[in-house]
Amino acid sequence: MSDKRQQDPVDDRTALARAIFPDGEEPDPRFTLANERTFLAWMRTALAFLAGGIALEAFEIPTLDPELRRIAAILIIIIGMFIALGAAVRWVRVERAMRHSRPLPVPAIVPVLGLAVVVGSLIVLTSLL
Repeated sequence: MSDKRQQDPVDDRTALARAIFPDGEEPDPRFTLANERTFLAWMRTALAFLAGGIALEAFEIPTLDPELRRIAAILIIIIGMFIALGAAVRWVRVERAMRHSRPLPVPAIVPVLGLAVVVGSLIVLTSLL
């Protein structure tokens, strides 16, 4: 019986883990946890964008046109949603790369975030001038 167990190793992972990561070697837990911390940092950034968009719409700013404020709020909320989605996709891609000993993917979220900050800053700057 012990010979059969050695031939068919038991996969103790959850069904979700087996579905997302069907193959590859289990990486060092430190790297997996570092990947998770990075994911959570991106999620905090996404939540900050969501909160900023909601606050922008909720509070009147006398120097800012209400229509421009609404458009900026919607844009900021959408960017927050993209950052959250990008964080989840990046977490999976990094985890899969580690499981297959491949180079880590370039973070596509960074240019989106940089562009979002520039566009948001230009909108605010334009409204103040």
